[in-house]
Amino acid sequence: MTNENERLELEKINNQIISEFSKTLEMFSLNKTEAQLFVTLYLNGAPMTLNEMRDALGKSKTAMSYSIRRLLEFNLVERVFQKGVRQDLYEARQDLYKKFMKTYVNRWLDSLNLQIDNLADIQDTMGNCPNDEKKLLEHKIEEAISFHRSLETVFSKIKKNDFL
Repeated sequence: MTNENERLELEKINNQIISEFSKTLEMFSLNKTEAQLFVTLYLNGAPMTLNEMRDALGKSKTAMSYSIRRLLEFNLVERVFQKGVRQDLYEARQDLYKKFMKTYVNRWLDSLNLQIDNLADIQDTMGNCPNDEKKLLEHKIEEAISFHRSLETVFSKIKKNDFL
């Protein structure tokens, strides 16, 4: 009976680790399932199939498939080969800080560039606005672009300075 109690206690602790660690990862724009899956793969210590992931998290195989694709896109997991195993196997990459920071910074930079381009496009279409309104709107757009460029500078420095 003590073996069963020990197993249940270890399972409880494992679930607490997954819950807490995944909260941190959600701050990096992973959804809850993606974060839980990454932590599960990270803690598992061995590659897992989609079926094993499904069983470990109690989610659908479709949810696991979608989440693993997203984690692959972010370069947070990798597909691995094991002789004799027919199903795809995945494992978490181990260099967490660099991977998450690189992904996070690149996503911010992509988003900032898109916003700057969109604001500039809006500015270009303002030809039909009355002069007084146009000047105020142009000023506000310039402030918004300046704000986005300031953020872009900060994230570019982070990316450039060997933090990643």
